[in-house]
Amino acid sequence: MKTLIPALAAIAIAAPALAQNAENDAKLRAIVAPVSGEKMKQTVTRLVAFGTRHTLSSQTDPKRGIGAAVRWAESQFKADGLEALQTCDTVTKLPRVPTPTKVCNAVGIQRGTERPNDVVIITGHIDSRVTDIMNVNAEEPGANDDGSGTAAVLEAARVLSKHKFPGTIVYATLSGEEQGLLGGKILADYAKAKGWNVIANLNNDIIGNSCGSDGLCNDKVVRVFSEGPRWQGHEDLAAQQRSLGGENDAPGRNVSRFLDSLADRLNIGLDVMQIWRNDRFGRGGDHTEFLNNGFPAVRFSVAIENYDWQHQDLRTENSKVYGDTIDHMDFPYLEKVTKLNVAALAALASAPPPPEPTVEGAVSTDTTVTWWKDSYAHRVYLRRTDASQWKPVPASVVQNPYLGSREIPNPASGRRDGPGSGVFVGSILKSIRVDD
Repeated sequence: MKTLIPALAAIAIAAPALAQNAENDAKLRAIVAPVSGEKMKQTVTRLVAFGTRHTLSSQTDPKRGIGAAVRWAESQFKADGLEALQTCDTVTKLPRVPTPTKVCNAVGIQRGTERPNDVVIITGHIDSRVTDIMNVNAEEPGANDDGSGTAAVLEAARVLSKHKFPGTIVYATLSGEEQGLLGGKILADYAKAKGWNVIANLNNDIIGNSCGSDGLCNDKVVRVFSEGPRWQGHEDLAAQQRSLGGENDAPGRNVSRFLDSLADRLNIGLDVMQIWRNDRFGRGGDHTEFLNNGFPAVRFSVAIENYDWQHQDLRTENSKVYGDTIDHMDFPYLEKVTKLNVAALAALASAPPPPEPTVEGAVSTDTTVTWWKDSYAHRVYLRRTDASQWKPVPASVVQNPYLGSREIPNPASGRRDGPGSGVFVGSILKSIRVDD
């Protein structure tokens, strides 16, 4: 989601299919209705049955290990009628991958009917671990971390594959997260090599429990983590941000804002707690690799983590049970988080990317917003820099069109025809000061 960053006020152009209206919201609620917590419980049960999904476990055993799990996930995408494949690379990364190891992701692609190169990606990692990150032979169920995210990806594919969207949706179960975000990097590099215009990556990691290790429970909130300022290209952006602002407007941050608003409108009993940090304190996830490649990305995670039930050997000590097993999961909660993901995928795959506008307003009582004319109607949003959410610009302050539509030359070629030339349109926002 592209944004403008004038000095003290922020302005964004929203794509039409993201417009907040009752008709669109009703369509999204109908799309997410079939999402089933019971179906995802069956999925997690199957994942646990692989015994271990450690990245360094067997690639060839037909029943146990990471290879069998990835092939099974790929088969689920095929069963949904998707284009199914594996994206793989051979990795050595000390100290957690000491010898060359093949790391593969299972990927399902639902090609867009109109704009197949505009892509939204949902991810969860399929690999698992216990206390010792190098213990390959233990029972490593990985039910919540991250069977829950994998189940959400597969459930999203099952539900959304029955619909058609203008843009492309990619569903991916990633390997190698626990060994160093390996699968995330493999898929992000694949997307870059394919030239995909990635609108957003929705990464789901630990989204299936509602009670923490201290007994505190919350099944009505999901955390969404987003970076800001933008990491990729931050050296080049630094001067612009000092002059124009925008430290709180990285593309992923605006995806987070969209998700917060979307959750409120879905009425599914789930609220988004926006965490304005890339990930949990001092920790990481696969979405980071998408951010590193310049793609907007966020992480979904539970409101309250239970540290006794993640990255732990299966055991009981002093009457306390440790280990990431399926009986600790809350599938009605996982259903709600998955519904939010599915609604977001449907909305983002339905909307064309917003235009890249230009703002003028320094030393002026008005703000002028212009962009290249396309075949869509667009809505202008603004927010004060100390406000957390965007609001539509009041119709009473908008003067359309901006000075009348006018042809302008392509800045690169100077020509008024051919690539890069066209018609500039926009709005004058009366009494909207960018300095406010």
